[in-house]
Amino acid sequence: MVNSLISNEVDTISSLVLVEKLKNENVLLLDAREMAEYEVSHLKGAACIGYENPDYSVVKGMDKDMPIVVYCSVGKRSEDIGEVLEEKGFTNVLNLYGGIFDWTNKGFPVMDDNGEEVKKVHPYSSTWGVWVNNYEKDYGSK
Repeated sequence: MVNSLISNEVDTISSLVLVEKLKNENVLLLDAREMAEYEVSHLKGAACIGYENPDYSVVKGMDKDMPIVVYCSVGKRSEDIGEVLEEKGFTNVLNLYGGIFDWTNKGFPVMDDNGEEVKKVHPYSSTWGVWVNNYEKDYGSK
């Protein structure tokens, strides 16, 4: 399903490789979902850049060679944001293949807006929710 949505214009990284990368490198994680999705859960340390009205100030003044991994639900929105980051001169941008859905389906941790580890994810919509398998589907209360 992911392959039908992304064009691979931005190099991808798997959840398994990202786990290892985070152990050994300083990586900027950017969540390309909307704030309501981010507040339910996100990868630890991720900043919400958003999608409809992306907040590129989160990368203002950053080293253009710093490793950046962008993610969303499955990889389409993050690929779009990644392309813009590359257009802005960032040279080390990766798209998390399968997004937060793949990440949580593999059992990797996510945090809520209070920094607490949770076992839930915002599935974007009930249509997309079929791809969330191991964590509770939470559409948010805000």
